[in-house]
Amino acid sequence: MQSQFSNRALVSLVAAFGLVMIAMTTGAAAGAAKAATHKVTIEGTKFDAADLTVNAGDSIVWENKDPYPHTATSKTGGFDSKDIASEKSWKYVAKKKGDFPYVCTIHPSMKGTIHVK
Repeated sequence: MQSQFSNRALVSLVAAFGLVMIAMTTGAAAGAAKAATHKVTIEGTKFDAADLTVNAGDSIVWENKDPYPHTATSKTGGFDSKDIASEKSWKYVAKKKGDFPYVCTIHPSMKGTIHVK
């Protein structure tokens, strides 16, 4: 009788532990936001969307539709695409929170800002 009670208690304890582990895993997955990808089109010698708000961990892809190269270069040193050739793109993953104004170093009148929250 004693060993039968011990076995039942052990099975109940293992089952309860399993349920707790499932609940913790499900809660962690629900709490973690999925990273998004945002697109900035370079066309007509301008950035579209020039003012973009993203979450840390999101990706930003600059796609050059102009017939000549451009850059996406942070004024604060956070990122630098180097030359993005015509019909090419460049991807950056935003890791640090803050506001990051950027320019095209080839065409300094082209400006944008990435806001990372």
